[in-house]
Amino acid sequence: MGKPSLPETDVQGGPHVPVLLEEVLSALSPVAGRRVVDGTFGAGGYSRALLEAGAHVIGIDRDPSVAPHVEALTQAFPDRFRFVAGTFSELDTLVADAGPVDAVVLDIGVSSMQLDQAERGFSFMRDGPLDMRMSRSGTSAADLVNGLEAEDLANLLYAYGEERKSRRIAQFIVAARQDTPIATTLELARIIEKAIGRKPGDAHPATRSFQALRIAVNSEFDQLVEGLFAAERLLVEGGRLAVVSFHSLEDRIVKRFFDPDKGGPTASRHLPQVEAAPRRWHPVAKAVKSGAAELARNPRARSAVLRSAVRTGEAARPIDLKGLGVPQIRGAA
Repeated sequence: MGKPSLPETDVQGGPHVPVLLEEVLSALSPVAGRRVVDGTFGAGGYSRALLEAGAHVIGIDRDPSVAPHVEALTQAFPDRFRFVAGTFSELDTLVADAGPVDAVVLDIGVSSMQLDQAERGFSFMRDGPLDMRMSRSGTSAADLVNGLEAEDLANLLYAYGEERKSRRIAQFIVAARQDTPIATTLELARIIEKAIGRKPGDAHPATRSFQALRIAVNSEFDQLVEGLFAAERLLVEGGRLAVVSFHSLEDRIVKRFFDPDKGGPTASRHLPQVEAAPRRWHPVAKAVKSGAAELARNPRARSAVLRSAVRTGEAARPIDLKGLGVPQIRGAA
């Protein structure tokens, strides 16, 4: 997070290869003739590759700024591409009229396109309004930074950003906002750097705090969990789900969703054996990370992890957070 690179797709100059593209296509294979839902359309990198491979694609996104990329693919593939505005947490409802769906791809978190637009307020590397709203509506990062009490802000930074120095950061933020509200990304980044310092070679000190605020603003963990279960309801037997995540908290949720046994307590040999729950996903592929060539091309890929699995014929589960390892803010209801 935070290192600049090319946008995922340049509407004028053609596509820029998104993270783990070949690996995603391999996980969803075969693609030709299949109906695929790209639940996090973004700049359209995965959708374009899927369309070029012969798939029928439905793109979903809540960000209004994706419109130029939607238009580009609509013109290029009028018979095999359509777009639905909304969140991927509702993907089964949004594409209910599409007929059987063979595959779903989800790319979790902020996109290169969003990071590269200073006015969106996602990046501490560019000066812009402290916003971070993917849908451009609702509570902004500025609302949280300027409105939360110190303890609540510290708990948020710790739970969603794994920021060990969250209390000190929160204290500095509260002190800084006394005279004038904190309004810009660089202003907040400077406050955080002042609070905890910066060692040469380390990641920017604001990295974890910006991650936490973005996750909170966009309800990203709720979206992820609901989206995973929506895909489970939607996909036909043999359907494939591929999920690319960018930090350990998201990856843990995906891992345990595919294989609930990973998140459960270790069985004791002294207790009666409990019958295993039916598998909704099998086989579950091993996690895949970016190789050296991709990392050289795009430093943002360094934290990307792809997990994928195949849907069985077992009935979909009701949404259940138990065992998924979803971070909880201390003191929250």
